[in-house]
Amino acid sequence: MKEKVVLAYSGGLDTTALIPWLKETFDYDVVCCCVNCGQGNELDGLDERAKLSGASKLYIEDIVDEFCDDFIVPCVQAGAVYEHKYLLGTSMARPAIAKKLVEIARKEGAVAICHGATGKGNDQIRFELGIKALAPDIKIIAPWRMTDKWTMQSREDEIAFCKAHGIDLPFDASHSYSRDRNLWHISHEGLELEDPSQAPNYDNMLVLGVTPEKAPDKETEVTMTFEQGVPKTLNGKEMKVSEIITELNKLGGENGIGIVDIVENRVVGMKSRGVYETPGGTILYAAHQNLEEITVDKETQHFKQQVSLKLADNIYNGQWYTPLTEALLAFVDKTQENVNGDVKLKLYKGNIVGAGVTSPDTLHDLQTASFDEDDDYDQYDAKGFITLYGLPIKVKAKLDQKKKK
Repeated sequence: MKEKVVLAYSGGLDTTALIPWLKETFDYDVVCCCVNCGQGNELDGLDERAKLSGASKLYIEDIVDEFCDDFIVPCVQAGAVYEHKYLLGTSMARPAIAKKLVEIARKEGAVAICHGATGKGNDQIRFELGIKALAPDIKIIAPWRMTDKWTMQSREDEIAFCKAHGIDLPFDASHSYSRDRNLWHISHEGLELEDPSQAPNYDNMLVLGVTPEKAPDKETEVTMTFEQGVPKTLNGKEMKVSEIITELNKLGGENGIGIVDIVENRVVGMKSRGVYETPGGTILYAAHQNLEEITVDKETQHFKQQVSLKLADNIYNGQWYTPLTEALLAFVDKTQENVNGDVKLKLYKGNIVGAGVTSPDTLHDLQTASFDEDDDYDQYDAKGFITLYGLPIKVKAKLDQKKKK
């Protein structure tokens, strides 16, 4: 009996060419696994394509709800954003996919897992660190780094290879944007985006929405309810997180929300430009942040900002399954105990405008915060506070004056 390899399969040209290549190069029995994180119609026709290409079996594993509940929600609760802009759409999905690949490999008794990520990108790191953490005994095959065996350097080469192996599928040799899509976002790389001096061709690029200029000239109101930092309702209707994100993607896309053009620092050291569409996620982050502003105390809120930065770095760098990430997420989870309440937002031409927030656990006291007199705050007490708070500044200034004399 032949040894088995589990191939992370998308149905695209790269991973389709990998099926006959793996059989020819290693004499493996190829089991394909496509993990559904909400990429929509990209899953259509995969079973027939995989079988025509020589796979012995294809798994299509739906992990949309697990992806939302176990990977997206913790990042929303943390407010994790990479380099001020990127909401980690691909970064969050890769450890979820790696987990499922390992599960299928165990089920099939496979000796190896193969992925089609290039040797220049982040995904090779994210996939492989996830696999190493969950199954250190399973071999990892990364063809794009095996330059002695993988000799195809273009789409034309891959199409020719497929045809030579009896696989005549309607792949397009023309170059287009390199995209990654799941329920949370879609990313775009390549073409004019490779030159930071060029403006993105949004008319030819956007999939989930429109630019702010093309959004309706009227606002859209959104109301959300959270329980312990988890979104529970949208506009009064109770929904699963995946359903909330789906609806927010629609509303956000229509209003030009969540389009980000960024030159980011990849894990491997180079700078790379991409455009991300994250309409629903951008709204969800904003709503959660607004609620935290009235439910989380100052010191926790400020320290959590530092945790968010480190957590975003870890997730971007493929370090989801590490002791540090586990510890940081545990801290974040503790901070969410009182993040309960309702948030109102208005969406208008790319903008998200707060329209009110309420919580049974609010730390905002109207009487204390008012400019009027109240029983809790005697304005005279501020004099002594400022004297002590400013003492180090005053002492240093006096010593500086002495040095100048």
